[in-house]
Amino acid sequence: MPYLELKSVSKGYGENGSRTEVLKDVNLTIEQGEFVAIVGYSGAGKTTLMSILAGLIRPDTGSVTLEGREMGGPGPDRGLVFQNYSLLPWLTVVENVRLAVDQVFPEKSEAGRAAHATEFIELVNLTPARDKRPHELSGGMRQRVSVARTLATNPKVLLCDEPLSALDALTRANLQDEIARIRTLHNQTVVLITNDPDEAILLADRVVPLTAAPNATLGQSFIVDLPHPRDRKALNQNVRFRQLRREISEYLLNSRRERHATVSRKLTLPDIDPEDLNIPRNMLGRRRPLRSSERREAVVEVTP
Repeated sequence: MPYLELKSVSKGYGENGSRTEVLKDVNLTIEQGEFVAIVGYSGAGKTTLMSILAGLIRPDTGSVTLEGREMGGPGPDRGLVFQNYSLLPWLTVVENVRLAVDQVFPEKSEAGRAAHATEFIELVNLTPARDKRPHELSGGMRQRVSVARTLATNPKVLLCDEPLSALDALTRANLQDEIARIRTLHNQTVVLITNDPDEAILLADRVVPLTAAPNATLGQSFIVDLPHPRDRKALNQNVRFRQLRREISEYLLNSRRERHATVSRKLTLPDIDPEDLNIPRNMLGRRRPLRSSERREAVVEVTP
């Protein structure tokens, strides 16, 4: 039995003639401890798919099950790392993490909850910044807080909705390494949404493309049969890495071409003749633009 499964999931927005079908007939099975990356274009429905996995929205049709039980809403068994950090600006690092810990583990003592929050702040290397507020942190540090807060709830599945897309290249690379390290330490089941095939191949065990919208669906799976840990410098010279990148990119490009619509319509040109630029300005002036109704035909008789 699959650990996490989406079966015939579809979702659309709007009503009647203005309705847009975002996802259609999405099927996916994920095993416990597996790291799956879903790659797709912006606007393809990746965040909608992640919101369905997190239980934040319900699919129109189909089901989502975890350990064989259908998920009816959000819960601590699925931890979501948001793209925009979603930190409370008036709380410190430790207070933002404690917010989640206090909600999920109310049975723990005050000291136990404090120790639990501290453990995950240390895990993302933010102990020196534990008493700082979000405006005092860089973008990468804020995302570390978001990761720590999510992991502190001990989720069965870690859901990452393009968590690194707003970061600069160096910070993004550092956090990629952090996610890979944390996943290895906890043998975490991870679903990552990204628009970067290289990032997907670097981190995941399996990459699944999401076809172009509308009616986006998941395509074939690409198994990333590269040993861990993966070194990004070495990967650039790896033949298998380059092959996977080419195959995934081509699959996405082809899906976009197939969804491209060709619109044909009759164009009515304006009823006007352009100015005659061949007539020099110093010879009675150029002929101004004329409409068809202004044209005059004349017969000139020349008497020899």
